[in-house]
Amino acid sequence: MLSKKTRKFISLTLSLAIVIFMFVGCSSQTQKQTDNNQGKVNAGKLSGKIEVDGSSTVFPITEAMAEEFQKMHKDVKITIGVSGTGGGFKRFTKGETDISDASRPIKDKEAKIAQENGIKYKQIKIAYDGISVLVNPQNDWVDNLTVEELKKIWEPNSKVKTWKDIRPEWPDKEIKLYGPGTDSGTFDYFTEEIIGESGKIRTDFTASEDDNVLVQGIAGDKYALGYFGYAYYVENKDVLKIVPINGVKPTTETIEKGEYTPLSRPLFIYVSQDSFNNKEQVREFVKFYLKNARDIVPETGYVPLKQEVYDKQLEELLSGK
Repeated sequence: MLSKKTRKFISLTLSLAIVIFMFVGCSSQTQKQTDNNQGKVNAGKLSGKIEVDGSSTVFPITEAMAEEFQKMHKDVKITIGVSGTGGGFKRFTKGETDISDASRPIKDKEAKIAQENGIKYKQIKIAYDGISVLVNPQNDWVDNLTVEELKKIWEPNSKVKTWKDIRPEWPDKEIKLYGPGTDSGTFDYFTEEIIGESGKIRTDFTASEDDNVLVQGIAGDKYALGYFGYAYYVENKDVLKIVPINGVKPTTETIEKGEYTPLSRPLFIYVSQDSFNNKEQVREFVKFYLKNARDIVPETGYVPLKQEVYDKQLEELLSGK
């Protein structure tokens, strides 16, 4: 039989043990929560600037990517210019930007400037586009144009001044032409495929590297005609009418299957190797870009690549190939 004094001692000892156990448990739990919270804070600590410039055609894709990326990384500031593919490469090859949006591959003379300035880069294919020919919705006479007719309209020293000059049954009204400026990759691609030589075109048209300016011009003139990237048509279907070329209308399906020729083309971003290797915010943004392109690209009106193509490009980037 334990004495009263002994039982009291045991009781106090057990009580003290319970208190110590509870304190240790709570401390352990608190430390675990702190560790978890610290991990989340660290994950959101990404900061810094990312400088992007280039193609107005690619702009909607990069803008959408940036918006989604910045939801997770609010301290990262992404600036996106639209000086055109050529204008973007002028800055990129001097080391002024981290990423260059491009609606055509880099030219030899641009690559040479980059080499002279010690700028190494990686070309990344991100989507497919179909350069679209547009008229005003009030235009009720055009339901198709051939490549030959497009060339006749846009070639240097063109004799086409009115719609009647294309087909005799069309109105004897002056055509108001709108197209990308000379710094645009869309301009380069269109002239090469339609005229037969990059950069060759008539000069009496309203030119802009900003596709929104072209949209407004065509939407405001019944007798207008112009061309630009497919996504800008998708965004402005209510004020534009798209024209089939050689009987084929650009759609997600015809662009993806290669049926919309010759105006289907790939779109790119060019990533500075130095920025990718030494700026964590750039590296994480490009990784995000390739991991989410399959979902985000269609939202911007363009056609995505196969996921394995994005995966392979990311793998090559990370491995330094």
